[in-house]
Amino acid sequence: MVRVCAETDEGTYSFACPRCREHVAREATPRILSLLVSAGVRTDVWHQPAELHEAHEGPPISADDLLDFHLMLDRDDWFDRLAESVGDPGA
Repeated sequence: MVRVCAETDEGTYSFACPRCREHVAREATPRILSLLVSAGVRTDVWHQPAELHEAHEGPPISADDLLDFHLMLDRDDWFDRLAESVGDPGA
């Protein structure tokens, strides 16, 4: 199997080892990927998530932020509290 990213043309190939049957995956150059595809190897083209192209503002989340969120999820009103903390994006 060949897997190729549509946006970057980077990819990998994978196969089952004929001796041990363990699954093996390796990065490959576009030239090697092209040779494998032309030889009939099954191809899976994937796309990067759209979130990679979104603007990100503010500081990155911290370990404390993650712990606070985890604790918030234990509450029955977690969604309302979360909505209050981020404000109304439509305002």
